[in-house]
Amino acid sequence: MTGTDSAAGVKLRAVADRALLIEFENRIAEDINDQVLNLARLLEQDPIAGVSEAVPAYRTLLVHYDPLTIEYDSLCNKIRPLLNHGDMPAQSRRHWLVPVLYGGKAAPDLKQLSKRHSLSEEQIIDIHSSAIYRVYMVGFAPGWTFLGGLDPLLYTPRLDAPRAEVPAGCISIGGQQTLIGGQAMPSGWNLIGQTPERTFAPERDKPFFMTAGDEVTIRRINRNEFDELSQQVAAGSRVSRELKPT
Repeated sequence: MTGTDSAAGVKLRAVADRALLIEFENRIAEDINDQVLNLARLLEQDPIAGVSEAVPAYRTLLVHYDPLTIEYDSLCNKIRPLLNHGDMPAQSRRHWLVPVLYGGKAAPDLKQLSKRHSLSEEQIIDIHSSAIYRVYMVGFAPGWTFLGGLDPLLYTPRLDAPRAEVPAGCISIGGQQTLIGGQAMPSGWNLIGQTPERTFAPERDKPFFMTAGDEVTIRRINRNEFDELSQQVAAGSRVSRELKPT
């Protein structure tokens, strides 16, 4: 087994004895993420015997495989030629309109962000809700949806001490990313809002409704709308709307 090698400027690295990590250029950018997603598509369209799953992230693809079916070196040899497929047609993207409540109890870090960036709380909300975001990754925990496209005016380091728990649906900022939380759990990101939407619902036929490569626009809502939409979500409805391609 080879620990690490490279092909076409991409690093291939063994992760234990059942996974291969494919690492693209180390930066957060759409073109890098497109390469990750294109490789994942190729593996889905033309499966390699022994490969059970390919998990995309910002700049990496984790390929799970059965070492009794295919050895590491053989898997690398099959994947290397796929790294040169630069002529794949663009993947169609879904675009979601997600309702978000800003401020109040849902945004305990909004005041501190206002001071840090010398912007009013309303300016921060306007800037954050005006962007078109790209889903770079769904993971870390079920339904946690990591978005790129945050305005540089709002880049903010994570908290020095993580909170013991943040609510499901939390909208937060960490570094140059923003995040939709999938479930209640600890987090060190800066909380500025909350969506009633559930990005992970295990009882649904499709537990996750956002995937890497999707786009997100935010629709700002008030507390009454949040409460009404939360009731719809509790009844099993999805309250984010898919926008038609323009």
